[in-house]
Amino acid sequence: MNASLRIEVQERARQGWSRVRAAWFPVVQAAAAGAIAYVIAHDVLGHPYPFFAPVASWVALGFSRNREVRRVAELAVGVAIGVGAGDLVVHVIGSGWWQMALVLIASALVARFLDRGLMLTTQAGVQAIVIVGLPTASGGPVGRWIDALLGGAMALAVTVLTPTDVRRRPRELARGVLRDLGRVLHELARGLSTGSAERVEDALVRGRASQPALDEWLDATRYAHDLARVSPAARRHRAELARLVECAVLTDRAVRNSRVLARRAGPVVEDGTAAPTVARDVERVARAVDELADAFGSGRDPVRARTDLLAVAHDLDPHAAADEGWQAQSLVLLLRSLVVDVLQVSGADPSQAHDVLPEL
Repeated sequence: MNASLRIEVQERARQGWSRVRAAWFPVVQAAAAGAIAYVIAHDVLGHPYPFFAPVASWVALGFSRNREVRRVAELAVGVAIGVGAGDLVVHVIGSGWWQMALVLIASALVARFLDRGLMLTTQAGVQAIVIVGLPTASGGPVGRWIDALLGGAMALAVTVLTPTDVRRRPRELARGVLRDLGRVLHELARGLSTGSAERVEDALVRGRASQPALDEWLDATRYAHDLARVSPAARRHRAELARLVECAVLTDRAVRNSRVLARRAGPVVEDGTAAPTVARDVERVARAVDELADAFGSGRDPVRARTDLLAVAHDLDPHAAADEGWQAQSLVLLLRSLVVDVLQVSGADPSQAHDVLPEL
């Protein structure tokens, strides 16, 4: 396995384990809720095949920490509508292709009448298909509908009894993404200081591999911000979440700039030539990004990171790298753009971020 592929596999595996760590508790919760719903339906209500009790619980809860009461209720009601409509059709007019079409139309229109949520309508249709397609899967004219209601109620109980801070997941993802950016810059600085083309290439590969985590941060932050618009419990965090959305966009720009920087650094070190002045500045930015990651993860103001970045920006003069050649000077120009983006992530005003740079 070549070095680039090895690094990419390592980054993918690390990101995968990060998702597992974030999801294990919600998955255990959803599995436990499904199992409890099954036991109640089977042992208490006496249903021989309570298939839809755990289905409703699992579908409504899923495996994410982003469990807003409205969304869970939407999914639970959607399952109940689909199961109820399917049961009604099967026991009145039987099952078949036209009954399938009829129950899909009916369940979708009822769901659209009840609520504007798309997930409610989707789940209503899916569960209706299951009922009509497998009419003898579990029994009774209302047994499956009761199972679905029971599973949905269990999901709602779990959601209400285990409230979560909507900022937690976006903060965790922000810390992970910024640490990824720091790793890219540390590796690039080592490559530039030693004249190692291999290390510079490794930095580029790490930068490319970080994109999925960045996309996940942006999606999670936008979801949390949208939730804060409608959820009374999350509304007080709306300003911070809006800021996190903005920071995710700016970090995406900074990560892209880091990849451009790594690509342009390749020709500088291809013959073993080092660029110590540029390497020093890149390393300083990397350390500031590490501090920024810790600040985002804990939800505190990144004052120290902002101060360090302002100090770096003040020294980013391409003329200081004149002895290392014009290509090294071009790297300083690219680093200036990256630092401006990261400065804005740290809370600096855009004009302040640009004004602190030395005049060209």
